[in-house]
Amino acid sequence: MTKRLCVLIVLITTLSGITTAQETKKKKERKGEIYFSWGYNKEWYTHSTVRVMQPSLGNDYKLKNISGHDHIGWDQGIFSIPLSIPQYNYRLGFLINRKKNLFFEINFDHTKFIISDQNAHLVGTLNNKQVDTTIAFNEANGFFYYLNNGANFLLFNLVKRYKMYESNNKNFKVDGFVKAGIGPLVPHVENMFFNLKNDPHFQIGGWNIGTEAAIRATFLKSVYLEFANKLDFASYSSLGIYQGTARQMFGSYQLILSLGVTIHTGKKVE
Repeated sequence: MTKRLCVLIVLITTLSGITTAQETKKKKERKGEIYFSWGYNKEWYTHSTVRVMQPSLGNDYKLKNISGHDHIGWDQGIFSIPLSIPQYNYRLGFLINRKKNLFFEINFDHTKFIISDQNAHLVGTLNNKQVDTTIAFNEANGFFYYLNNGANFLLFNLVKRYKMYESNNKNFKVDGFVKAGIGPLVPHVENMFFNLKNDPHFQIGGWNIGTEAAIRATFLKSVYLEFANKLDFASYSSLGIYQGTARQMFGSYQLILSLGVTIHTGKKVE
């Protein structure tokens, strides 16, 4: 009897050890994460003021209460044109604190801003004379203003992840993300004022701050679809124009849909 009891105890202990080892193995995950996504966006902009400064021409005036619009491009067929022509976004993120679910993210928005055809209020100095008038701002009248190869917001974000749902087999989960950051603007400037064109070019042209809220659905532990809402404030300065510079500030609201992948890195931990 005693011998049978000892055998039973050894068997139970062995089975318990196997179960515990299996449970421990299931709990272990890689401690690092890197994610990358590519997507497309739609923007709306606040009204703004454009200040034009051309000292050699005797000009220092403002175009007030200007309205602008985007040019989404992806409605023309994403696969019929190069992927980088429509308004696109990419995100590259790195896990920096596993316990607090914090990430560092490089966040880039290829956005476009175009001053709409409109009657614009012009006030200031024009040809060394004080003016306060209204002009028809359109190409036929000698005016255009494009940040059309990009208004281009670059942000360095701190990101917080909130876990919302995860299936038992961990093949599907839903997370919320809140992001905030600051960074430079990298616009492509192309414009014409009073029939005087600039030489179109890319430049570092100011700074922006932004905040973003996103919901991410991850499939098979790696591939995800993310939908985000973003607010951004951009302050453009020293924008190249003909024999001078321009400045402008505006806010924007952005909707973004992205497809991405998460790569799990590092040693496995519980």
